[in-house]
Amino acid sequence: MIRNYLKIAWRNLAKSKVYSFINVFGLAVGMAVAMMIGLWINDEMSANKHHANYATLYQVKMHQTFDGRRGTQDALPYPMGEELKTKYPDFKAVAMCDWGSTRSLVVGNQKFLKYGHYIGDEAIDMFSLKVKNGDKNPLKEPYSIVLTEETAEALFGKQDPVGKVVRVDNTMNLKVTAVVEKQPKNATLQFDYLLPWHLQEKVYDWIAKFHKTNWGNNSHQTYVQLKDGVTPEKTNAKIKNVVLDHFKDNELMQKSIKPEVFIHSMSEWRLYSDFTDGKPSGGFIKYVKLFGIFGIFVLVIACINFMNLSTARSEKRAKEVGVRKAVGSARKQLISQFLSESILIAVMALLVAIVLVAISLPYFNKLTEKLMTIQFGNPVFWAIILGFTLFTGLLAGSYPALYLSSFNPVKILKGGVHVGKSASLPRKILVVIQFTFSIVLMIGTAIIYQQVQHAKNRPIGFNSQGLISVEWSKDLGDNFQSVQNELLASGVVSSICKSNSPPTDIYSNNSGWEWKGSTPEDKSAIFNTIATNFDYVKTIGVKLKEGRDFSREFSTDSTGVILNEAAVKRMGLKHPVGEMVKWNGQNRQIVGVVSDVMMESPYRDIRPLTIVFEKDWVNFINIRINPNVSSAQAIKRIQPIFDKYNPGFPFSYKFADSEYLKKFNYEELIGNLAAIISILAIFISCLGLFGLASFMAEQRRKEIGVRKVLGASVANLWGLLSKDFVTLIIISCAIASPIAWYGMTQWLNDYTYKIDIGVGVFLLVLVVALIVTLMTVSYQAIKAALANPVKSLKTE
Repeated sequence: MIRNYLKIAWRNLAKSKVYSFINVFGLAVGMAVAMMIGLWINDEMSANKHHANYATLYQVKMHQTFDGRRGTQDALPYPMGEELKTKYPDFKAVAMCDWGSTRSLVVGNQKFLKYGHYIGDEAIDMFSLKVKNGDKNPLKEPYSIVLTEETAEALFGKQDPVGKVVRVDNTMNLKVTAVVEKQPKNATLQFDYLLPWHLQEKVYDWIAKFHKTNWGNNSHQTYVQLKDGVTPEKTNAKIKNVVLDHFKDNELMQKSIKPEVFIHSMSEWRLYSDFTDGKPSGGFIKYVKLFGIFGIFVLVIACINFMNLSTARSEKRAKEVGVRKAVGSARKQLISQFLSESILIAVMALLVAIVLVAISLPYFNKLTEKLMTIQFGNPVFWAIILGFTLFTGLLAGSYPALYLSSFNPVKILKGGVHVGKSASLPRKILVVIQFTFSIVLMIGTAIIYQQVQHAKNRPIGFNSQGLISVEWSKDLGDNFQSVQNELLASGVVSSICKSNSPPTDIYSNNSGWEWKGSTPEDKSAIFNTIATNFDYVKTIGVKLKEGRDFSREFSTDSTGVILNEAAVKRMGLKHPVGEMVKWNGQNRQIVGVVSDVMMESPYRDIRPLTIVFEKDWVNFINIRINPNVSSAQAIKRIQPIFDKYNPGFPFSYKFADSEYLKKFNYEELIGNLAAIISILAIFISCLGLFGLASFMAEQRRKEIGVRKVLGASVANLWGLLSKDFVTLIIISCAIASPIAWYGMTQWLNDYTYKIDIGVGVFLLVLVVALIVTLMTVSYQAIKAALANPVKSLKTE
């Protein structure tokens, strides 16, 4: 029976090739989009699940209140790890970790910049890192280094690296104790190398002197593994005051800041990382849900095509249904027959969809910066795909099967089935639903684009053109004066300065500031902090509003500070230049005020900033290229100077304007994905509209013939055939607009610097939708209008 159904289904498909192509290809594109989104969602949902201890791994976080706002942070005090390990039995393992940095790794003539971490020795087992070669506990020795396979091969080629020495930052020789497998791209912990946590105490004097027992400096990360049977709720209750207990005599900490420590499950790191007022508020999961909905939208649009085209052809299938019922076919058998056709189309569409996904996946990976693959050898993949195909076939074929099988055989065989306005109403409803989905996507894409452009056009407050930054090293520190002199003498550099953060980011923020008229509670106010010395304002290109830059002519500038406008406003200072302020008990004089500069998120308010004079708090050298010299020419002249004084490092630099543009990558990715999905949704909708228009034109060919004989023009007939579709699109826009407005308003609530959604975007999308619709149906409408009326009426 099934074989017979499939044979008849194949004959029907072969008989109507255009109809079959539209159905198969439209459904294939919808399925391909749904599959691609499914792969992307699976990659996001499976982040970190490769870790064997996934269910018991947590990151320690802390809530604190600064300036009346409850915030949540990953940065914790240096002694946190030792405290948790020795005083709290809930933990099976504890590992401290830094934020990661790029270091120079040198072996012979091989010299690379690689990214890695200082991390606790228990991290190897905690994160179930696969040791391919070497010691199973490789971070016990202080002067050791762990490499990934790729890093080991880059440095040593095919040689066994274990036991060999790597020169790191041209300051220390470390022995390779193990080679581990590189982490998947969707893992939180990413690295090319790992260094022992306690090595820091031997390398940096300030770690041993200041950080080892300092509970007020939050600069490090802490990961823990709970023992079996221990619940996070109980552990949170125990460790809640682990920081606060070290400030029992500090009234500000006890009453205002009130630090509260807790653990955050690995299962939530990727998708549920946001906190608002000390409470979980979601995170990237909103985009997973959003694109999941988009995928369903596109698939439903493709299924609606099938439904519409199948019911539109009802007159052609009516006699078949009548004859089958007359010879004894039950309605169940007819439903089975029509569902067999839809499932056959779904299977054919699946094959085309897999080809489309295979072709598109490399480009999709590049766009999303992922390494997704189609897992052809995975039985679970095929089970999901076949179930997905069966579901799609049943969804697409359910309405046509029920509709066609309901025809009365007596009426059909007497004079056929006549489709009136009531019969076409379901098709019109489906078209409205289809285009409502598409228009919602179009409006959403347009608003995302507007928001990104709005942020890009925001004044950044400094000159990012021709500004580069180079990471600091000990060799550069020892030779900074020579480097500076030779760079300025080269003629390609106009200014140089040192700082603790690059021009497009801020690495530090601090409380503890006091000023004239401040209250004890004001000491909890958070100020962004940039540490620098001479020529910072000149080099970065920040606009001075009052006062001056730090100058060698004033010895008192060694305890000076420059404020931005937001800091002046927060302090309530009317004439700030010359005023004295205190930072952690030390007096500092305000020497200048600069305009607000955009160095953090372009979607957020600019925060108060203090630029403090510090000689030794340095992470970067910032270089202003002479505007009369091309960047390429300048780099050629600059590189030999760095090679001369920084021989242990390959010359590496970053342009400030390029780095600033990276701040938009995330939103642009979301916008690009939404745009692609919108275009495909409209394409699928128009594909169905094209097929539907051809059937409607065929259905009304006699009416068109009569109208032509009576004098109707081609334009009149085109308008007649097009107006129904135009009406449906206007209705779709009317329904889609409030839905899109609500959804995008919720999305924009995450930004403090945002656009106001105006009526223009809705009118623009309406116009675009109408143009696309008219272009789609015009071919069939004009073709029908130009047809010879004699041929249409000769049977009458």
